[in-house]
Amino acid sequence: MPLRKADVVDEALRFIDSEGLDQLTMRKLGAALNVQGGALYRHFPNKEALLDAMADKIVEGIGDPLPEAEWFEQVRILGNRLRTALLSRRDGARVMAGTFSPGANTVIGTDKAVQVLCRAGLPPAQAGWVSFALFYYVLGHAIEEQAQLGLPPDHDWRERTGRLDVQVSPQYAAALDSLSGTDPAERFAYGLNVFVEGLRRIQEAERAGQERAVS
Repeated sequence: MPLRKADVVDEALRFIDSEGLDQLTMRKLGAALNVQGGALYRHFPNKEALLDAMADKIVEGIGDPLPEAEWFEQVRILGNRLRTALLSRRDGARVMAGTFSPGANTVIGTDKAVQVLCRAGLPPAQAGWVSFALFYYVLGHAIEEQAQLGLPPDHDWRERTGRLDVQVSPQYAAALDSLSGTDPAERFAYGLNVFVEGLRRIQEAERAGQERAVS
């Protein structure tokens, strides 16, 4: 059967699950698909285009219909959906971070977030800003989570800091101990809650101010 574009993307994702993003090349991918490298370029002019397609496949389903809920709970759901998607693939967050040409799934997911925020009362411009701020938080957290998985078992931040000959406060030490010893899902949920509740309070304050102005 002729090689399809979707086949290339699926095999590329399987490849990074097995070997990691740093090992992915068009030559190695062609060998995994048992085709000459040139066959891949009929679908993707370069590796960057392939990565764009891989990133869009990773976030497939982010923009699916949301359950009936308050807008701030829907924002929370979208944040959790995105984190789950990025962590579903080895180096998935890095794949997403390195892309700049949004595909259909990326656009659908972003549009869903913008619609939710507009229903909460934000104008479209600010809804876009907030959507991307949420995206950056989730992406950054997922990158750190996946990077931590690659650390050696004996990794010790205290030892590394000690080699820098830098004095740190007890508060800093406690904070770093928590970062390295707490379940990443718990830390993510806390940060997402700070984001959502902060946004919720801003919206409530703005709405109250508008109501006072009208009265």
